[in-house]
Order: sequence, then structure tokens, then C-alpha cells
Amino acid sequence: MTGNDRRIVIQARDERLLRELTVMRVADRELVKLVGGFRSTTRANARLLALVNAGLLRRFFQGTTAGGKKALYTLSSKGAQLIGSPCNGLRHRSDEMVTANFFVAHQMAVNEIYCAAKYGTNPAQGVRFVRWLGFSAPITPAISLIPDGYFELRTEQGALAAFLEIDLGNEGATVWKKKVQNYLRYATSGEFEKRFGQTRFRVLVITNSESRLQAIRKTVREVTEKIFWFTTLDAIRREGLWNPVWLRPSNETLRSSF
Repeated sequence: MTGNDRRIVIQARDERLLRELTVMRVADRELVKLVGGFRSTTRANARLLALVNAGLLRRFFQGTTAGGKKALYTLSSKGAQLIGSPCNGLRHRSDEMVTANFFVAHQMAVNEIYCAAKYGTNPAQGVRFVRWLGFSAPITPAISLIPDGYFELRTEQGALAAFLEIDLGNEGATVWKKKVQNYLRYATSGEFEKRFGQTRFRVLVITNSESRLQAIRKTVREVTEKIFWFTTLDAIRREGLWNPVWLRPSNETLRSSF
């Protein structure tokens, strides 16, 4: 295949990356390494550059807190056409330098959890990742609730179903109280089992700081002690998604989410 006067032979790893970008919408090199199975940063950089030069990916840059810049990648219309998918890539110009962007920061945090669930180390033998779903509209017309994601694991004891809520500090207590009430309504409505084929779910709340975690926990436990689990992005990066980094609304004992 040619693009920008560069010839590239599409590998299975390339196609997998393009398809994953229809889910993630944006990725940095570290997520690409995880999705593509790259062990070498040099090889990952070379392949990303080849895909950009072929017009299958678009690259833009975002400033870092250290004063540098970070490359981010999104699916191009040509890449979407190659895999027969609608193009939902971000609309930044190639090599554009963008300022701090809440949508990108939030989506990148969601993507971290998606990749940890799908490509990370399994929590136990016999456990496998089943599926991930994203949402652009409320999960049911009767309840105004749009989770950041949903995934299922299959275990020897049955399925584990979880909705994901990433909080970067932009939603107040009133918003969170309404969100909790909506999740409880959904849990008791029967609609979850109809749509997802599972009987129970939990809500994994992941925050950007310990203080934010405690504030949301307080709001949640004023409404319920059920279904909600809490941790921070830093704890997951340090210990892993499945290790004992999770708190329930009241109990102070760290637990595994699995």
C-alpha cells in the first residue's frame, strides 16, 4: 500500500491497532506498545511513523507538565477505510500542537483501564476478558446515565460485569449523587439483565487523587453501600487493576476488584 509516496505492507499488528483506535479514539506510544505487543520503544516509534507517513494514522502533539510535548495518534479516514469502519478519529490537524484538552485527558484515562482489562495480566488462572462497550448515549431512554465504559470478564464462577466511571475532578457532589441514584435505579429496573444478559454489575470509580476519591466516597455512602468500588489512577499504575487497591463506600480495607 502506498501513501504520501511511502509504501507499507500492512501487518496483522497494524490492523489490530487501527481497529483498537476505533474503540480508544486516541492513544500514545505506551498504549500502542501494549496493544501491538511491542517490546521495543524504537520499533514502536518506527512503526508509528510508517503508519503516519502512509496516511493511516494522524499524529498531533500535546504539551506536558514538564514543558515538553507528547505525541498522540488517532485514526485517519484512510485508516478507517482500510478496516471498513466509520472514522471517529479526533479532528486535530496532522502534527498540530494542542493545549490542555479535558476530552483527551479523560479518554486517555479510560483507555488505560480498557488496555489494562484487555491486555494486562489476567487476575487469576481461567479468567478471560470477554468484551468492552463504550457509550455515546444514555444506556436506557428512561435513565440519564452515560458510563465511561463497560466490560465483562469470564471466570470459573461466572461473569464479572463492571461499569467504569473516570473522575478527573470536574463533577460536583450534586452530579455524583444523581449519578449514584441513576445506577441504583438501573440495577433494580431489570433493564441491565435484558440488555447485557447478566444479573449483577459493579461500578468501578477511578479518580485522579486520593482527596477526590474520599470526597466521592462520602457522597456515595450517603446514598448506598452497594455496587460501588473506588481507587485512583496512580494506585492502578503502581499496583495493577486487579490487586488490592479498591475501597468500598465505608469499609477501609483495601480489596481486589476481582
